[in-house]
Amino acid sequence: MKTERKRRFGDRKDARWVKDAPGLQTIMANILVNRTDCEVYLNDKLDATALTEYLNQKNASHPEYKTTVFHCMITAMSRMVKERPKLNYFIQGRRMYERNVISLSFVCKRRFKDDAEEALMVLEPSDEDTLDSISRKIVGDVNETRKSEHSTGGIDSVIDTLARLPRPILIPLMRLIRILDFWGKNPHILTDGDPDYTTILASNLGSIQCPAVYHHLNNYGTNSIMVTIGTLHKEEMLMPDGHKEIRDVLDIGATLDERIADGFYFARSLKLIKHIFAHPELLDKPLGEDSGFTYE
Repeated sequence: MKTERKRRFGDRKDARWVKDAPGLQTIMANILVNRTDCEVYLNDKLDATALTEYLNQKNASHPEYKTTVFHCMITAMSRMVKERPKLNYFIQGRRMYERNVISLSFVCKRRFKDDAEEALMVLEPSDEDTLDSISRKIVGDVNETRKSEHSTGGIDSVIDTLARLPRPILIPLMRLIRILDFWGKNPHILTDGDPDYTTILASNLGSIQCPAVYHHLNNYGTNSIMVTIGTLHKEEMLMPDGHKEIRDVLDIGATLDERIADGFYFARSLKLIKHIFAHPELLDKPLGEDSGFTYE
């Protein structure tokens, strides 16, 4: 989802300078200059019962191609950022910016082995995308990545190359990269495909049977939202009418940079995710079409 607009003075190549940012957030960006000093952690449970039923029906119609809860979560988060634009903000160089694109990233394990390498993957959803198209993009990229035991290009190869440099060269080079990062001048070879430069970095811990845990943000790059997704499981929940019921539950954890928006904005954004899980048919709607959800 790329926003086409004329570049102005103060804009970065990847984002637009938010010149009318609230005074409090501008001052916070200059007092609390490190993203890791401004973390807000949120942990919640999503009722995934309706979503599970929806996936069972969808996968029954094409058993050779499985759509997963993780695919649904990526699609739901894409819509959340589309409809809640402040989630696509970031602070870098003591200024607030709005990204030109919405991007989500995650780490793919090449093999489920202790010594297997990890690959970095980035998805930039379009307005025409639905759950089906996003699911196919993810599966296609993961399958392509797992054809090789080792990195085959992109940011993975850049990281491998830098890691082989001797310390007397690597240390000053990393300092230079951090300076360029501050001013938004890092070359594309260092930013394209790097999860540290995406809207949301997601970790699918459920795929390795782990719960949703806290994960820190990084001071490097522009990523302001880190989401961990736990294992889908059965759990007793208190229903709106007061009775208890065994439901399918998905634990999630989110670490956010509090400088990009306030807690009220974050809480309302989570409500949209819960609404999508309760009404999974919205996942079949193109991201460019509004969900119609009212934030009350």
